Amino acid sequence: MDTDATEPAQPRPDEDRTSEPDTADVGSAFGPVGVVGAGAMGAGIAQVAATAGHAVSLVDAAPGAAAAAVERIGAALSRLVDKGRLPADDAAAVLARVTPAESLDELPNCGLVIEAVPEDLDLKRRIFAELADSQPSTTVLATNTSSIDIDDIATDVADPERVLGLHFFNPPPVMELVEVVHGKRTAPAFVEHVTALMASWGKTPVRCSSTPGFIVNRVARPFYGEAQRIVESGVADAATVDWALREKGGFPMGPLELTDFIGQDVNLAVGTSVWEQTDRDERYAPTNFQRDLVAAGRLGRKSGAGVYTYAADGSAQDAEPDLELAGRLVGGPIATDPLARTLAMLVNEAVDLVARDEASADDVDTAMRLGVRYPKGPIEWGREIGFDLVARQLAELDEAFPGGRYRPSPALTDGSLT
Repeated sequence: MDTDATEPAQPRPDEDRTSEPDTADVGSAFGPVGVVGAGAMGAGIAQVAATAGHAVSLVDAAPGAAAAAVERIGAALSRLVDKGRLPADDAAAVLARVTPAESLDELPNCGLVIEAVPEDLDLKRRIFAELADSQPSTTVLATNTSSIDIDDIATDVADPERVLGLHFFNPPPVMELVEVVHGKRTAPAFVEHVTALMASWGKTPVRCSSTPGFIVNRVARPFYGEAQRIVESGVADAATVDWALREKGGFPMGPLELTDFIGQDVNLAVGTSVWEQTDRDERYAPTNFQRDLVAAGRLGRKSGAGVYTYAADGSAQDAEPDLELAGRLVGGPIATDPLARTLAMLVNEAVDLVARDEASADDVDTAMRLGVRYPKGPIEWGREIGFDLVARQLAELDEAFPGGRYRPSPALTDGSLT
């Protein structure tokens, strides 16, 4: 599996790209693109680059993996043709631009190489050191990691200023968002250059520094954690919490049903990664509720049971909300209000990230709307609720549940975001 630790996006209507972006000269102007890793993410990224007009070399160490990925790309393009979303000639032209390769030595000189292999730091370091030796000094070297520090990946690269992150979301041909991640040694000119390139590919790039979880995987942690804690404490059942976030908050899915969709093991792994990279900050501590689910093999839809139990057709069997209870909780005390409590934590997390100068407020809001389909960005939500009110809510939560998880960000009340 070549995917990173990114949680899949919430389900959405089928919205595959219908045609090539209006960038006919991008491929010839920028040059070939290399993609290392021919699994789902690597193949998807290769399809995106080829659709934008680039000659793409797709390489994988496993014999035959790259050729198989090219076949999958062809099948995906054929489905678009069958649906009337892509002319057959355009599909053939895109596929013709993708060439399989068996080793890094077979890559031509590229303008950009994107690595999309498993989240193994030693493996990534070896790949980047080899790419730095074999590719021209002008080649941008990008990683699709969602959880490893960019500077750590660039440790053995002689010119680390050209190493950065391009974190695509799954599936890359559909998802609009790309996080452009810079390390401490990444040259700003490369960040600007690649940000413009991603826009030319029809993507919406957001920029951030190499902080644990980057934007989306970090800011999203409270969405899952607060729901789990509320259910774990016996305040409300899962279906009622999900109903409150979905029907009152406007989220496409409730947090408990979403973790079942993602996979409890995958969601726990992402949360644990962020927790460990932040020196086990209590804000990101995994819950025993979720650990117990994973230990019991209740991984969600894929195992037939998670928070909910699923029938053969995929429908949840124990997901009837208590509407009377939801009506009492939403708008009530912050400690037992699943919606207000979750929003306060999301706003706090986003505000802290902006205050640390790890991303702009606009990029945070854009990332959360596009990456996980939040109805509003958390900074926008904070302005609507009132940052002062959010600070008071968090102070109340911090008093009710001491330990540091609910500590308010000083930026909520220092006037920097008003």
